[in-house]
Amino acid sequence: MSRPRVVIVGAGFAGYQTARTLSRITRGRAEITLLNPTDYFLYLPLLPQVAAGVLEPRRVTVSLAGTLPRVRLVLGEADGIDLEGHTVHYTDPEGDGGTLAYDRLVLAVGSVNKLLPVPGVAEHAHGFRGLPEALYLRDHVTRQVELAAASDDPKSCASRCTFVVVGAGYTGTEVAAHGQLFTDALVRKQPLRQGIRPRWLLLDIAPRVLPELDERLSRTADRVLRGRGVEVRTGTSVEEATPTGVRLSDGEYIDTRTLVWCVGVRPDPLVEGLGRPLERGRLLVDPYLQVPGHPEVFACGDAAAVPDLERPGQYTPMTAQHAWRHGKVAGRNVAASLGIVGERRVYRHRDLGFTVDLGGAKAAANPLGVPLSGPLAGAVTRGYHLAAMPGNRVRVAADWLLDAVLPRQAVQLGLVRSWSVPLESASPELARVAGGPPPQSRPAPVAPGTPAATQGADTHAVPDPGRPGAAPGPRKSAVLDPGRPGAPGDDGPGHADGTGSSAGGPGADGSGPAGSGRGGHATPGAEESASGRSAGSGPGGSTAYTPMASGSGEPASTEPEASDPDKPTHAEPEAPGSHKPRPARPTGHRPDNPSEGAS
Repeated sequence: MSRPRVVIVGAGFAGYQTARTLSRITRGRAEITLLNPTDYFLYLPLLPQVAAGVLEPRRVTVSLAGTLPRVRLVLGEADGIDLEGHTVHYTDPEGDGGTLAYDRLVLAVGSVNKLLPVPGVAEHAHGFRGLPEALYLRDHVTRQVELAAASDDPKSCASRCTFVVVGAGYTGTEVAAHGQLFTDALVRKQPLRQGIRPRWLLLDIAPRVLPELDERLSRTADRVLRGRGVEVRTGTSVEEATPTGVRLSDGEYIDTRTLVWCVGVRPDPLVEGLGRPLERGRLLVDPYLQVPGHPEVFACGDAAAVPDLERPGQYTPMTAQHAWRHGKVAGRNVAASLGIVGERRVYRHRDLGFTVDLGGAKAAANPLGVPLSGPLAGAVTRGYHLAAMPGNRVRVAADWLLDAVLPRQAVQLGLVRSWSVPLESASPELARVAGGPPPQSRPAPVAPGTPAATQGADTHAVPDPGRPGAAPGPRKSAVLDPGRPGAPGDDGPGHADGTGSSAGGPGADGSGPAGSGRGGHATPGAEESASGRSAGSGPGGSTAYTPMASGSGEPASTEPEASDPDKPTHAEPEAPGSHKPRPARPTGHRPDNPSEGAS
């Protein structure tokens, strides 16, 4: 008798935990297949430390093949699901298509950057949802400080040393906190012109930083940021972004070459093609995490609207904590539906607290409701991360120790260029490859029973620069700026495409009670809330927060830019037919999310 086939789509917090739970319970009695674009699980809450040079990139990645025994890994991205035919169509990293048949399906596809219609943002800002974006930001910030130190123009120097972060949720707050420490360390080795120092601005339309957390934690974070020199501007949003700066809602124009977008996330558009009921872009499921009308299909993490039994009438927030625990329940319930274990269980949770890493020895935490700050909160926060990570604990602890006693290495690796990590991408975990296909539109949602490959273009298609092989879509003119994401003079092979987004939105960092989990690319505690707002990150806006786990127009500078690796000598057009067309994911709106389980 053949073994039942279980296909899990996405290896973020929810998907990874589902696969691990199922593997432990079934012990070979089911054929488990995990479909994911990368071969690792990303612990998103520690991503700001990668961008700041505290941790090396591989420290926050956990090998799927090495930690999930009895689970078959298939590299690729799902672009169509046939609920009636029980198949998943996907495209692998080289553009070839494939199909996976299933008896049980778990959708843990997570979330992507939340975009709002703010002019220039899609072209000139970068998100912070994946490892490529963190690596790009680390190089970009280092380069700006180096160029500023060598410049004889005070205005150019000040502009390059001004960094704007939009979204004061978990991720934005941590990026600004770590970023200020990082640039201060850089200028100690390469002093700037007299009177100029690195300037970090944290913007949010909300009345305070970390609006989704307890006010005491918010006050602690605000005090640390301001004491460190970060300009915290609440009630403020971005109205326009240009290659050389941003215009704020209060009319002020900030000269800058760096705009980091941490306003929130939205559910992966794939679920909209299923033709099933949605709640703000999330697939509706019952308390057992099953899709009504299709008991063989389960959904969890950011892309699932799971009823919150502790708050009747509401749904669990899009956070890493919830996604992590969704995965445990989903894994058990899938096993129960196959007759391998006993009764299935409903999803319930209990909040145990939050932790926010502010860099150095500073943090804000409230384990079990007890507010902490300073070194004690820092110790609790790092201890929580080590306990929550499914691997690399010794390596992470070693990097923290080395960072405490040795100066940080400030060099540009030049591995990721700005055009490789456009803000508008359905796959923030993947960097766009030079010479790859142009940004393209996604096809219409796949109707049940219809092969994904036959679908036409969606009228609301969003260009996806990060995916090879989709049907060609319109491209924006490449107006790229050296040293700045998607601006004039940037790397040649591509440009930032996609619609703009507003400067803020709740849930960008995981607005949600502690102890929830998400299946994107954060750890139990890196998701965003599902509500949306205008500029500013509202009750969310970052992806790196960690609740405690629990329970079941200025002219560009005229100085030489030869040292800027992001500036191409020429842009070569892509040859027609240089890639294989493939069906792309349908687009859809998603709520904000702070989860790290990159789906």
